[in-house]
Amino acid sequence: MSHNSGNNQIIIEGVCNDGKKFRPSDWVERISSALASFGPDHKLRYSEHVQPCIINGARCLIVARGLSLNDPEAFSFILQFARKNQLRIQEKHLIKEWGYDFPDDEDNNELIANG
Repeated sequence: MSHNSGNNQIIIEGVCNDGKKFRPSDWVERISSALASFGPDHKLRYSEHVQPCIINGARCLIVARGLSLNDPEAFSFILQFARKNQLRIQEKHLIKEWGYDFPDDEDNNELIANG
């Protein structure tokens, strides 16, 4: 995944909006692994669209725009997971820009507007 363009990725932090660490602590690995595949060397390869990382000591998930285009269901699942668990999302404005809108959700404007 290219990390050079902030307009092509969002970051979901393993920290809740209230500042507490999200549990279970391996949530990033679980989601990343679900979208991973095994390479010819039999090693697990993360998707180019979903990458785990650590930022300022917090586990984070980097989600590329390509996921919203190539696997809209996985993209929707990840965003719903983040929203339901009140995880911090960086670059929230991109979610709407990429054409995603939370279905039947009156709080969508709050999610997009709060940073």
